[in-house]
Amino acid sequence: MFRYITIIFLFILPAEILFAFCGFYVAKADASLFNKASRVVLVRNENKTVITMMNDYKGELKDFAMVIPVPVILQKDQVHVGEAKVVDHIDGYSAPRLVEYFDENPCDRRRYEMEKASADSVRPAPSQSQNKPSNNQGVTVEATYTVGEYDIVILSAKYSNGLEDWLIQNGYKIPKGASVALKPYINQKMKFFVAKVNLKEQSKSGLTFLRPLQFAMESQKFMLPIRLGMINAQGDQDLLLYVLTKNGRVETTNYRTIQLPSNLEVPMFVKKEFANFYRDMFANQVQKENGRAVFTEYVWNMGWCDPCASEPLSKDELQSLGVFWLNDNEQKNPWNGGAMPVMITRLHIRYNNDTFPEDLMFQETKDTNNYQGRYILHHPWTGNRNECSEAETYFQNLSKREEARAKNLVMLTGWDLNTVHKKMNFTPSTKQDNKWWKKIWK
Repeated sequence: MFRYITIIFLFILPAEILFAFCGFYVAKADASLFNKASRVVLVRNENKTVITMMNDYKGELKDFAMVIPVPVILQKDQVHVGEAKVVDHIDGYSAPRLVEYFDENPCDRRRYEMEKASADSVRPAPSQSQNKPSNNQGVTVEATYTVGEYDIVILSAKYSNGLEDWLIQNGYKIPKGASVALKPYINQKMKFFVAKVNLKEQSKSGLTFLRPLQFAMESQKFMLPIRLGMINAQGDQDLLLYVLTKNGRVETTNYRTIQLPSNLEVPMFVKKEFANFYRDMFANQVQKENGRAVFTEYVWNMGWCDPCASEPLSKDELQSLGVFWLNDNEQKNPWNGGAMPVMITRLHIRYNNDTFPEDLMFQETKDTNNYQGRYILHHPWTGNRNECSEAETYFQNLSKREEARAKNLVMLTGWDLNTVHKKMNFTPSTKQDNKWWKKIWK
């Protein structure tokens, strides 16, 4: 079946303190969790941009078509075919993660008192197309070349329906009515990067999948066009965007950019259900924002990670994605495992034509604070409650902590609380709260 591929084408009880970003890495929520996820790596510094597009196309290669609005005419040496494994690596490195801790022996009095004091200070986590005869299409072929397994044409156009006609007449299988989506880009005098598979070159490669397309350009516009990808989309689409910059976090300027809830304890059974947990959690957060937010899943310096869902990318891998300033800073920033002049911002967008009517516009901020989507398992201490007086207190508090974890999970995912309790094998306390002031304003 033909698919048109385009660049998108708390309520929390107080708990004991958790030292930031430490713990044992357990699992990650990478792109494989989402069936219709497009992946784009966007490298940006000053007015220079390098884009890597990882196609999730499934179908006959002869039916593949990609149409991307670009601000300038791209020459052949500005286009490259990349390696899928590097995109997989950056996806794994930045993926939201599950970590686990183990409670200390509460009979270690000194440690227990320190943790208790810390716990007291913890706060809860928070169009009509233009008419023009088809014999005067107004389309100009600005450049044509083959790169790897892709035949590429760069077009300019005066009329949106003329461009649609040209594409159809030249064998590109695009949806009917595409002129409505093409018109705004023509009005902005943008060019069109059009790619299809060269079957002969593809057969030479011996590959059964399409490698990512990359292109480098200079433009004052820091943006990503997504509207064309909605022409024949069935339902919502997911976009995972990995933005590599020199100085700080990236956010969208025409949509709200918010961090997903993070650093929350969840029940132990989530370890076996992390994929379902993360899919439902993300869907629940999208719904809470009425589908109109861009979610930050990760912000970090590319030189390190804590905990690591995957090792940081090497210098060669970063350069292959288009990070072009590394050699310029090599003397000032030696590649020795410390901080690097590369920040990664991972953004996750679920969108459709109604919720995201505009293309994505970005800005690089000066914010270098680390952030990761991180969810925490805490193994309880398995000792004897009669071992010491602190042990009895520990077990009394453990029930409250378990209830807090259950409520965290419900808040994140929208799951039923009774079902969560059952999976935890946990029975909430039925002890009545008899504080005198509770009776006044019933």
